[in-house]
Amino acid sequence: MREHFPGNGKKPGSTNTPPPPLNGNGRVPLIRLRGVKKCYLTSAGEFMALSGIDLDVYPGEFLGIIGKSGAGKTTLINMLTGVDRLTSGEVWMDDLPIQTLGENQLASWRGRNVGIIYQSFYLMPNLTLLQNVMLPMDMCGLYRSGESEQRALELLRMVELEEHAYKLPSAISGGQQQRVAIARALANDPQIIVADEPTGRLDSATAETIFQIFTHLVEHKTTILMVTHDQSLARRMTRTLHLVNGSIQNHNGKPLAGEA
Repeated sequence: MREHFPGNGKKPGSTNTPPPPLNGNGRVPLIRLRGVKKCYLTSAGEFMALSGIDLDVYPGEFLGIIGKSGAGKTTLINMLTGVDRLTSGEVWMDDLPIQTLGENQLASWRGRNVGIIYQSFYLMPNLTLLQNVMLPMDMCGLYRSGESEQRALELLRMVELEEHAYKLPSAISGGQQQRVAIARALANDPQIIVADEPTGRLDSATAETIFQIFTHLVEHKTTILMVTHDQSLARRMTRTLHLVNGSIQNHNGKPLAGEA
């Protein structure tokens, strides 16, 4: 599929100030989406993957994104992270409208502010676990000899893999590789973690271990958005969004103060 921009074919501009919160609860959202649409052209015609999403996410939330295959879950997180370009609407992170950034600016912003965890790990097979965790530091120009190694070791210790630091990914299990991917996502101390089905290929015991790591991060004020099909995990999050055909059908979970 190729991206489709209706009308004049140009991406819309943005104002210089973020939109007001959707709810007057006195809190300032970390993430704001307004009228976010994503449209593709297919051989069958236009396909609207997202149909005007309005959403606020607050600091320290553990937000679950649920829905059937094709509902728009992965598309939504790609809009949030700037991995893909929206067709229309706005995505604000703090006071930054990320849809206005160029590709190089986006990559730099994402590397320093967002940790992304995928179902398939995407570890570099020829690098040790320690080197995999340090890779985002190097790519963002944040690598510091000695200091970066120490931070990477501390992150591997947090996910209980420090003793395997000098092994290659092929020498550890799938669940352990996912824990390395979490450590790598935390390398640059991002304020936001986005996880796309991080437990989808793991057994229930390993999935629980991963979930407990996320819970620990939320307790320390990290904001996490997680796509999942596991209803038992979703019920334990701060809030869940149910996507149906590219639209938010409902919000479930513990509402934020002033939000009903």
